[in-house]
Amino acid sequence: MSPNPSAAPVCKVRLCYAKRGKLRFTSHRDVARAFERALRRAGLPMAYSQGFHPHPKVSWVGAAPTGAASEAEYVEIALVEHLDPEMVRARIDAALPDGLAVLEGVVAGPGSLAERIDASAWRIEVRGVAGPRLRQAADLLLAAPELLVERVTKDGLRSLDARAAIVSLEVEDDSRVLPAPDQLGRCGILVAVVRQVSPAVRPDDVLSALGAVAGLPSSALVKAIRTAQGRLDDDGGLVDPLAADRASARTAAAGKALAQSDDGSHQLDVARYTG
Repeated sequence: MSPNPSAAPVCKVRLCYAKRGKLRFTSHRDVARAFERALRRAGLPMAYSQGFHPHPKVSWVGAAPTGAASEAEYVEIALVEHLDPEMVRARIDAALPDGLAVLEGVVAGPGSLAERIDASAWRIEVRGVAGPRLRQAADLLLAAPELLVERVTKDGLRSLDARAAIVSLEVEDDSRVLPAPDQLGRCGILVAVVRQVSPAVRPDDVLSALGAVAGLPSSALVKAIRTAQGRLDDDGGLVDPLAADRASARTAAAGKALAQSDDGSHQLDVARYTG
């Protein structure tokens, strides 16, 4: 479908997608390009930006860092026609490369998607560290009032307080044996809820903080998977950012069904009266 920059958006669809396998090493810029190509292949009636080089109107929220897998990435697209969100999800999913999967699509309700996300839940696999030692390290980290870690950036070393961003750290009871022969040993599983602050505290920053308080090796990180994003509730859990949109869609569907029912009853009454 040829872009029509003059067409105004009439509908926004919010998508939850996963980044898996080798694609976790893909940068966010390359993921965005893959989505833009998929949108073109899917033939959706996208709303486009103005100017000499129009681009589909796409809004990204809280992209996972390069190297991290995720089951909870979010993006919002603008359309110039009203379409069924499940159809939108399926068409984009079919056009994406292996490793990117669109899990859900909902029509955007009131409010901004970014306002509904201020934290992430992570599942972090830590090589060669059994559960008890990892649990002890997590307790030491949580007890620290502050824990500065250093990160190499294009501007040099940068310090950030990893402890301030960490809401909770838990260790799964069962550890597993790594399958690769060069990585034999126990693999502890750390579950972390981390605020999305600026600068962002990444899973490798959490591991650096554990190394600072308990001597865990910085090379111990095997894999980090973001399992959820959302707004923190009073109990430290995460509220699904699409929950309000689903509720709005159900309310709209119920209202439409009621209106159709009332219209049908009215037509029946008219038919009886005229008959």
